[in-house]
Amino acid sequence: MVRLTKIYTRGGDKGETSLGGGKRVPKDAERINAYGTVDEANAVIGLARLSTDGDADAMLARIQNDMFDLGADLARPGDDFTPSGTTLRIIDAQVTRLEHEIDAMNADLEPLNSFVLPGGCAASAYLHLARTVVRRAERHAITAAREEAINPAAIKYLNRLSDHLFVLSRHLNRLAGEDVLWVPGANR
Repeated sequence: MVRLTKIYTRGGDKGETSLGGGKRVPKDAERINAYGTVDEANAVIGLARLSTDGDADAMLARIQNDMFDLGADLARPGDDFTPSGTTLRIIDAQVTRLEHEIDAMNADLEPLNSFVLPGGCAASAYLHLARTVVRRAERHAITAAREEAINPAAIKYLNRLSDHLFVLSRHLNRLAGEDVLWVPGANR
């Protein structure tokens, strides 16, 4: 269990931070960028939740909890991606849950004939922002994986999560009215 008794430690004052296990690394290392961007996306999802309820809010609550698991996974170096009592790892079942939720929401949506512009209802607009931040986290994780071992399930989770947020934004826009579609060349 996590217990925080003091918020500042001064340990990062010289531009380094500790990974899970204690190894010190620069604060701008790709692994740090990846889990820092996951944290940023989680904050945007928190904003979206101010405008959601019911099933959508329940899905986002599960996702926010998963994102803390994901941050813990990315903060723990090593090449053993098996969860343990002391090490959180994203597992394929979390990715599969996202896929099932995507499929259920997508079943009620019309196929797209254009790209969707970020917008519509407030929750959808925030989910589009969260989606773009998740894509950035995914890019950081992929870059980090070129240099060191990153849990493949974590990268899959990020990829699927951006899809989930997109479909959920469309689902919420359908309930609130409709998607905002791109009209190519509309302002020429």
